[in-house]
Amino acid sequence: MFNSIIESTGLTLTSASICIVSSIILGLIISFIHTKGGKYSKNICITLAILPLLVGTIMIMVNGNLGTGVAIAGAFSLVRFRSMQGTSRDIINIFWAMVVGIAIGMGQVLFASMITIVVSLVLMIFYSTKFGENKFNNKILEILVPENLEYDTMFNEIFTKYTNNFELVKVKTTNLGSLYELKYEIELKKDLRERDLINELRVLNGNLKISIHKDMMEESL
Repeated sequence: MFNSIIESTGLTLTSASICIVSSIILGLIISFIHTKGGKYSKNICITLAILPLLVGTIMIMVNGNLGTGVAIAGAFSLVRFRSMQGTSRDIINIFWAMVVGIAIGMGQVLFASMITIVVSLVLMIFYSTKFGENKFNNKILEILVPENLEYDTMFNEIFTKYTNNFELVKVKTTNLGSLYELKYEIELKKDLRERDLINELRVLNGNLKISIHKDMMEESL
């Protein structure tokens, strides 16, 4: 059974010091694990490192009232996403840091430490293996074509040559209606170069803009 280090009579200097130090250490561990999962920014690392301390402080200030503490901490944590889009990895680590902060704020330092260790081990296993990895070479192709071209089937022969499958998912006008911007979801065949695909498409679209990139929606919110 996990016991709270915060006495029923109130917070003491010793228990406060333990909560502060442990929240900082666990926050640094969470931030370190985040850096092992792929691309990251300095801002999100600082956020993850300091969030357990802030959430824990909020929980202590509301006298361990879980409902009030979570509501306040949740509102504060979402401020970051008003100015910058986060990824699913950012989101899960934000919640992880909040859970640790809530546990520490309720005096459950041992439980918070155990959760941090367990989640760290699980995430490191996922990061070091191919768990959940997309086995297909899926990309997003965006291409501009003049308005007088019949874009419905004009690229089919090229797509058949370079892709396993393709789908037109979006069409919109641009440049005052003189151009169509087409968006395809494609799965490139192995051992075929994107450069060769682009070169053949340029011949048909009049050398207008073409771009191929990963589907960022898989990582974003």
